[in-house]
Amino acid sequence: MNVRRRHISAVALTAVTALGLGTLTACSSDSAAAGNTDRFDVVASFYPMAFLAERIGGEHVHVTSLTQPGQEPHDLEISARQMGELEEADAALYLKGLQPAVDKAVGLAEGPTKIDAAELTTLETHGTEAGGHEDEHGDEHAHEDEHAHEDEHGHDHDHEGADPHVWLDPVKYAEVAEGVGKAFQKADPDHAADYRANTAALVKDLKALDGRFRTGLANRTSDVFVTTHAAFGYLAERYGLTEEAISGLDPESEPSGARMKELQKIAKADGVTTVFYETLVSDRTAKTLAADVGLKTDVLDPVEGITDHSRGEDYLQVMDANLTALRTALGAR
Repeated sequence: MNVRRRHISAVALTAVTALGLGTLTACSSDSAAAGNTDRFDVVASFYPMAFLAERIGGEHVHVTSLTQPGQEPHDLEISARQMGELEEADAALYLKGLQPAVDKAVGLAEGPTKIDAAELTTLETHGTEAGGHEDEHGDEHAHEDEHAHEDEHGHDHDHEGADPHVWLDPVKYAEVAEGVGKAFQKADPDHAADYRANTAALVKDLKALDGRFRTGLANRTSDVFVTTHAAFGYLAERYGLTEEAISGLDPESEPSGARMKELQKIAKADGVTTVFYETLVSDRTAKTLAADVGLKTDVLDPVEGITDHSRGEDYLQVMDANLTALRTALGAR
Protein backbone atom coordinates (compact mmCIF):
# COMPACT_ATOMS: atom_id res chain seq x y z
CA MET A 1 0.00 0.00 0.00
CA ASN A 2 2.43 2.64 1.28
CA VAL A 3 0.43 5.82 1.00
CA ARG A 4 3.57 7.75 1.94
CA ARG A 5 6.03 6.72 -0.78
CA ARG A 6 9.29 8.53 -0.08
CA HIS A 7 13.02 8.55 -0.28
CA ILE A 8 14.87 7.75 2.93
CA SER A 9 14.96 10.97 4.91
CA ALA A 10 17.92 12.74 6.39
CA VAL A 11 16.69 11.62 9.79
CA ALA A 12 16.87 8.00 8.69
CA LEU A 13 20.38 8.49 7.37
CA THR A 14 21.34 10.10 10.66
CA ALA A 15 19.79 7.10 12.42
CA VAL A 16 22.06 4.76 10.51
CA THR A 17 25.05 6.59 11.94
CA ALA A 18 23.56 6.93 15.43
CA LEU A 19 22.76 3.25 15.65
CA GLY A 20 26.16 2.20 14.36
CA LEU A 21 24.75 0.49 11.28
CA GLY A 22 27.73 -0.16 9.09
CA THR A 23 26.49 -3.17 7.13
CA LEU A 24 23.75 -4.06 4.71
CA THR A 25 24.13 -7.79 5.18
CA ALA A 26 21.55 -8.32 7.95
CA CYS A 27 18.04 -8.50 6.61
CA SER A 28 14.54 -9.14 7.83
CA SER A 29 12.77 -12.49 7.75
CA ASP A 30 10.93 -11.27 4.66
CA SER A 31 13.49 -10.13 2.14
CA ALA A 32 10.97 -8.08 0.13
CA ALA A 33 11.49 -4.48 1.16
CA ALA A 34 8.73 -2.98 3.23
CA GLY A 35 7.03 -0.04 1.55
CA ASN A 36 7.16 -1.49 -1.96
CA THR A 37 3.89 -3.40 -2.09
CA ASP A 38 0.27 -2.57 -2.82
CA ARG A 39 -0.72 -3.77 0.64
CA PHE A 40 -0.54 -2.12 4.05
CA ASP A 41 3.14 -2.50 4.89
CA VAL A 42 3.89 -3.40 8.51
CA VAL A 43 7.36 -3.80 9.99
CA ALA A 44 7.10 -5.93 13.13
CA SER A 45 9.87 -6.04 15.72
CA PHE A 46 9.76 -9.80 16.42
CA TYR A 47 7.53 -12.85 16.11
CA PRO A 48 4.72 -12.08 18.62
CA MET A 49 4.18 -8.72 16.90
CA ALA A 50 4.37 -10.27 13.43
CA PHE A 51 1.80 -12.90 14.45
CA LEU A 52 -0.62 -10.17 15.49
CA ALA A 53 -0.06 -8.22 12.28
CA GLU A 54 -0.59 -11.27 10.08
CA ARG A 55 -3.71 -12.48 11.89
CA ILE A 56 -5.31 -9.04 12.10
CA GLY A 57 -4.22 -7.78 8.71
CA GLY A 58 -4.92 -10.93 6.74
CA GLU A 59 -4.69 -10.48 3.00
CA HIS A 60 -4.42 -6.71 3.26
CA VAL A 61 -1.02 -6.55 4.92
CA HIS A 62 2.57 -7.25 3.99
CA VAL A 63 4.51 -8.04 7.16
CA THR A 64 8.28 -7.80 7.55
CA SER A 65 9.89 -8.97 10.80
CA LEU A 66 13.08 -7.33 12.00
CA THR A 67 14.06 -10.45 13.96
CA GLN A 68 15.07 -13.56 12.04
CA PRO A 69 13.56 -16.94 13.01
CA GLY A 70 15.91 -18.44 15.59
CA GLN A 71 17.52 -15.11 16.45
CA GLU A 72 17.46 -14.10 20.13
CA PRO A 73 15.35 -10.92 19.98
CA HIS A 74 16.82 -9.20 23.05
CA ASP A 75 20.20 -8.95 21.29
CA LEU A 76 18.94 -7.67 17.92
CA GLU A 77 20.99 -5.03 16.12
CA ILE A 78 19.32 -3.00 13.39
CA SER A 79 20.97 -2.93 9.96
CA ALA A 80 20.95 -0.01 7.54
CA ARG A 81 18.60 -1.96 5.30
CA GLN A 82 16.17 -2.52 8.15
CA MET A 83 16.28 1.17 9.02
CA GLY A 84 15.27 1.88 5.45
CA GLU A 85 12.41 -0.63 5.71
CA LEU A 86 11.17 1.12 8.83
CA GLU A 87 11.28 4.48 7.12
CA GLU A 88 9.34 3.19 4.11
CA ALA A 89 6.71 1.20 6.04
CA ASP A 90 3.13 2.23 6.64
CA ALA A 91 3.28 1.01 10.25
CA ALA A 92 5.88 -0.15 12.78
CA LEU A 93 4.56 -2.61 15.37
CA TYR A 94 6.91 -3.14 18.31
CA LEU A 95 7.04 -3.73 22.06
CA LYS A 96 8.95 -0.99 23.80
CA GLY A 97 11.31 -2.21 26.50
CA LEU A 98 12.19 -5.57 24.94
CA GLN A 99 14.63 -4.63 22.17
CA PRO A 100 16.59 -1.42 22.82
CA ALA A 101 17.89 -1.19 19.25
CA VAL A 102 14.35 -1.38 17.87
CA ASP A 103 13.10 1.24 20.32
CA LYS A 104 15.81 3.63 19.17
CA ALA A 105 15.28 2.92 15.47
CA VAL A 106 11.51 3.35 15.63
CA GLY A 107 11.97 6.60 17.55
CA LEU A 108 14.20 7.95 14.78
CA ALA A 109 12.07 6.76 11.83
CA GLU A 110 9.88 9.51 10.37
CA GLY A 111 7.69 7.46 8.06
CA PRO A 112 5.53 4.84 9.77
CA THR A 113 2.55 4.93 12.07
CA LYS A 114 4.12 3.76 15.33
CA ILE A 115 2.21 1.15 17.32
CA ASP A 116 3.75 0.34 20.70
CA ALA A 117 2.20 -2.81 22.14
CA ALA A 118 3.37 -1.77 25.60
CA GLU A 119 0.89 1.12 25.44
CA LEU A 120 -2.01 -1.25 24.75
CA THR A 121 -2.05 -3.13 28.06
CA THR A 122 -0.79 -2.68 31.62
CA LEU A 123 2.85 -3.53 32.23
CA GLU A 124 4.03 -4.72 35.62
CA THR A 125 7.35 -5.05 37.37
CA HIS A 126 8.13 -8.63 38.28
CA GLY A 127 11.10 -9.56 40.45
CA THR A 128 14.27 -10.08 38.43
CA GLU A 129 14.32 -13.64 39.71
CA ALA A 130 10.54 -13.94 39.71
CA GLY A 131 10.16 -12.95 43.33
CA GLY A 132 11.65 -14.36 46.48
CA HIS A 133 10.90 -17.75 47.94
CA GLU A 134 10.51 -18.37 51.62
CA ASP A 135 10.94 -21.67 53.40
CA GLU A 136 8.52 -24.39 54.42
CA HIS A 137 7.93 -23.00 57.93
CA GLY A 138 4.50 -21.66 57.12
CA ASP A 139 5.70 -18.78 55.01
CA GLU A 140 4.32 -18.05 51.57
CA HIS A 141 6.15 -17.49 48.34
CA ALA A 142 6.85 -13.82 47.86
CA HIS A 143 5.67 -12.67 44.46
CA GLU A 144 6.39 -9.05 43.69
CA ASP A 145 3.81 -7.30 41.54
CA GLU A 146 4.65 -3.64 41.61
CA HIS A 147 2.18 -1.89 39.37
CA ALA A 148 3.69 1.09 37.61
CA HIS A 149 1.90 4.38 37.09
CA GLU A 150 -1.28 3.95 35.07
CA ASP A 151 -3.21 6.54 33.13
CA GLU A 152 -6.94 7.07 33.15
CA HIS A 153 -7.37 4.16 30.72
CA GLY A 154 -5.59 1.73 33.05
CA HIS A 155 -2.55 1.38 30.81
CA ASP A 156 1.02 1.66 31.97
CA HIS A 157 3.00 4.43 30.28
CA ASP A 158 6.12 4.24 32.46
CA HIS A 159 8.02 1.22 31.13
CA GLU A 160 11.17 1.72 33.18
CA GLY A 161 12.09 -1.65 34.66
CA ALA A 162 8.78 -3.22 33.62
CA ASP A 163 8.51 -6.80 32.38
CA PRO A 164 7.77 -6.69 28.63
CA HIS A 165 6.76 -10.38 28.18
CA VAL A 166 3.02 -9.64 28.02
CA TRP A 167 2.32 -11.96 25.08
CA LEU A 168 2.80 -15.01 27.34
CA ASP A 169 -0.43 -14.09 29.13
CA PRO A 170 -3.25 -14.82 26.64
CA VAL A 171 -5.50 -12.25 28.33
CA LYS A 172 -2.98 -9.42 28.04
CA TYR A 173 -2.07 -10.52 24.52
CA ALA A 174 -5.75 -10.23 23.61
CA GLU A 175 -5.76 -6.67 24.96
CA VAL A 176 -2.79 -5.88 22.76
CA ALA A 177 -4.53 -7.50 19.77
CA GLU A 178 -7.57 -5.30 20.25
CA GLY A 179 -5.38 -2.19 20.33
CA VAL A 180 -3.48 -3.24 17.22
CA GLY A 181 -6.76 -3.88 15.42
CA LYS A 182 -7.98 -0.37 16.20
CA ALA A 183 -4.66 1.10 15.05
CA PHE A 184 -4.87 -0.77 11.74
CA GLN A 185 -8.47 0.40 11.24
CA LYS A 186 -7.43 4.01 11.77
CA ALA A 187 -4.33 3.82 9.59
CA ASP A 188 -5.98 1.89 6.73
CA PRO A 189 -9.71 2.74 6.89
CA ASP A 190 -10.50 1.17 3.51
CA HIS A 191 -10.14 -2.26 5.12
CA ALA A 192 -11.38 -1.40 8.60
CA ALA A 193 -14.25 -3.90 8.51
CA ASP A 194 -11.92 -6.80 7.76
CA TYR A 195 -9.44 -5.71 10.44
CA ARG A 196 -12.29 -5.55 12.93
CA ALA A 197 -13.50 -9.04 12.04
CA ASN A 198 -10.00 -10.52 12.07
CA THR A 199 -9.30 -8.96 15.46
CA ALA A 200 -12.48 -10.44 16.89
CA ALA A 201 -11.54 -13.90 15.58
CA LEU A 202 -8.05 -13.67 17.09
CA VAL A 203 -9.35 -12.47 20.45
CA LYS A 204 -11.77 -15.40 20.45
CA ASP A 205 -8.85 -17.80 19.88
CA LEU A 206 -6.86 -16.19 22.69
CA LYS A 207 -9.79 -16.39 25.10
CA ALA A 208 -10.13 -20.08 24.23
CA LEU A 209 -6.40 -20.53 24.95
CA ASP A 210 -6.87 -18.82 28.31
CA GLY A 211 -9.71 -21.24 29.04
CA ARG A 212 -7.51 -24.23 28.23
CA PHE A 213 -4.83 -22.98 30.63
CA ARG A 214 -7.34 -22.39 33.42
CA THR A 215 -8.88 -25.81 33.01
CA GLY A 216 -5.62 -27.63 32.36
CA LEU A 217 -3.86 -26.22 35.42
CA ALA A 218 -6.81 -26.34 37.81
CA ASN A 219 -5.92 -29.60 39.58
CA ARG A 220 -2.19 -29.66 40.21
CA THR A 221 0.08 -30.87 42.98
CA SER A 222 2.55 -27.95 42.84
CA ASP A 223 2.46 -24.25 41.99
CA VAL A 224 6.21 -23.76 41.53
CA PHE A 225 8.12 -24.07 38.28
CA VAL A 226 11.78 -23.33 37.55
CA THR A 227 12.88 -21.83 34.24
CA THR A 228 16.03 -20.38 32.77
CA HIS A 229 14.96 -16.74 32.48
CA ALA A 230 12.14 -14.74 33.97
CA ALA A 231 9.89 -14.55 30.92
CA PHE A 232 6.81 -16.14 32.46
CA GLY A 233 5.88 -13.69 35.22
CA TYR A 234 2.59 -12.67 33.61
CA LEU A 235 1.63 -16.27 32.87
CA ALA A 236 2.47 -17.29 36.44
CA GLU A 237 0.40 -14.47 37.89
CA ARG A 238 -2.56 -15.20 35.62
CA TYR A 239 -2.82 -18.85 36.65
CA GLY A 240 -1.70 -18.66 40.28
CA LEU A 241 1.77 -20.12 39.76
CA THR A 242 5.18 -19.14 41.12
CA GLU A 243 8.00 -18.76 38.62
CA GLU A 244 11.52 -19.26 39.95
CA ALA A 245 14.03 -18.16 37.33
CA ILE A 246 17.69 -19.09 37.13
CA SER A 247 18.45 -15.76 35.45
CA GLY A 248 16.51 -12.52 35.47
CA LEU A 249 14.67 -10.81 32.61
CA ASP A 250 17.89 -10.94 30.57
CA PRO A 251 18.20 -14.51 29.28
CA GLU A 252 21.97 -14.20 28.85
CA SER A 253 22.73 -13.13 32.44
CA GLU A 254 24.71 -15.57 34.56
CA PRO A 255 23.17 -16.71 37.85
CA SER A 256 25.12 -16.34 41.05
CA GLY A 257 26.29 -19.35 43.03
CA ALA A 258 23.95 -18.24 45.84
CA ARG A 259 21.00 -18.24 43.45
CA MET A 260 21.80 -21.78 42.26
CA LYS A 261 21.97 -23.00 45.87
CA GLU A 262 18.69 -21.25 46.62
CA LEU A 263 17.02 -22.95 43.66
CA GLN A 264 18.26 -26.34 44.85
CA LYS A 265 16.52 -25.74 48.19
CA ILE A 266 13.37 -24.52 46.45
CA ALA A 267 13.25 -27.57 44.21
CA LYS A 268 13.47 -29.93 47.19
CA ALA A 269 11.00 -27.98 49.35
CA ASP A 270 8.31 -27.69 46.69
CA GLY A 271 8.61 -31.00 44.93
CA VAL A 272 9.82 -29.46 41.69
CA THR A 273 10.28 -32.19 39.07
CA THR A 274 11.51 -30.23 36.06
CA VAL A 275 13.87 -27.43 35.12
CA PHE A 276 12.63 -25.65 32.01
CA TYR A 277 14.83 -24.16 29.32
CA GLU A 278 14.12 -22.47 25.99
CA THR A 279 15.19 -23.19 22.46
CA LEU A 280 16.87 -19.83 21.64
CA VAL A 281 19.16 -19.73 24.69
CA SER A 282 21.78 -22.19 25.95
CA ASP A 283 20.38 -24.98 28.15
CA ARG A 284 23.66 -25.36 30.04
CA THR A 285 22.60 -23.79 33.36
CA ALA A 286 19.24 -25.58 33.31
CA LYS A 287 20.92 -28.95 32.83
CA THR A 288 23.51 -28.16 35.51
CA LEU A 289 20.83 -27.37 38.07
CA ALA A 290 18.76 -30.40 37.06
CA ALA A 291 21.78 -32.70 37.39
CA ASP A 292 22.65 -31.30 40.82
CA VAL A 293 19.17 -31.99 42.19
CA GLY A 294 18.22 -35.04 40.13
CA LEU A 295 15.49 -33.34 38.10
CA LYS A 296 14.26 -33.67 34.54
CA THR A 297 14.56 -30.93 31.92
CA ASP A 298 12.00 -29.84 29.37
CA VAL A 299 11.22 -26.91 27.08
CA LEU A 300 9.02 -24.00 28.14
CA ASP A 301 9.04 -21.80 25.07
CA PRO A 302 8.71 -18.00 25.45
CA VAL A 303 7.50 -17.94 21.81
CA GLU A 304 9.94 -15.24 20.78
CA GLY A 305 10.39 -16.92 17.40
CA ILE A 306 9.22 -19.99 15.50
CA THR A 307 11.93 -22.37 14.26
CA ASP A 308 12.20 -25.99 13.16
CA HIS A 309 12.73 -26.83 16.83
CA SER A 310 9.51 -25.19 17.98
CA ARG A 311 6.74 -27.45 19.27
CA GLY A 312 4.20 -25.99 16.89
CA GLU A 313 3.86 -23.86 13.80
CA ASP A 314 2.45 -20.70 15.40
CA TYR A 315 1.89 -18.94 18.71
CA LEU A 316 -1.27 -20.86 19.61
CA GLN A 317 0.25 -24.29 18.96
CA VAL A 318 3.43 -23.51 20.91
CA MET A 319 1.42 -22.16 23.84
CA ASP A 320 -0.61 -25.38 23.88
CA ALA A 321 2.67 -27.31 23.99
CA ASN A 322 3.74 -25.11 26.92
CA LEU A 323 0.52 -26.01 28.70
CA THR A 324 1.20 -29.71 28.22
CA ALA A 325 4.72 -29.30 29.61
CA LEU A 326 3.48 -27.35 32.64
CA ARG A 327 0.73 -29.86 33.35
CA THR A 328 3.28 -32.67 33.46
CA ALA A 329 5.76 -30.71 35.59
CA LEU A 330 3.11 -29.52 38.07
CA GLY A 331 1.34 -32.85 38.39
CA ALA A 332 -1.93 -31.59 36.91
CA ARG A 333 -4.66 -34.16 36.50
